Amino acid sequence: MTDIVRNEGVLGGDPRIEGTRIGVLHVYEFVVEGSCSPEDVADQLDIGLDEVYAALSYYYANPDEMTDVRERHAELDRELAATSLRPPETAE
Repeated sequence: MTDIVRNEGVLGGDPRIEGTRIGVLHVYEFVVEGSCSPEDVADQLDIGLDEVYAALSYYYANPDEMTDVRERHAELDRELAATSLRPPETAE
């Protein structure tokens, strides 16, 4: 059986497939939002089909947690966008 784990030092604490750096959200995005088949995702990420389904199962079983993960990612994206568009500071 595939375990989904969380460790603060890996993927920022996002839930992921044990023994990998592949997040549950990554798998969901490939399959559901990217319209890839679970078989293609397993092949592309070099994981088992059971791991793809375990990640999807975890995603759907934990909607509040996954909403929090998505919101945290969106906030990080906003922060990166804000800082990356700033012109470099110049010494005067």
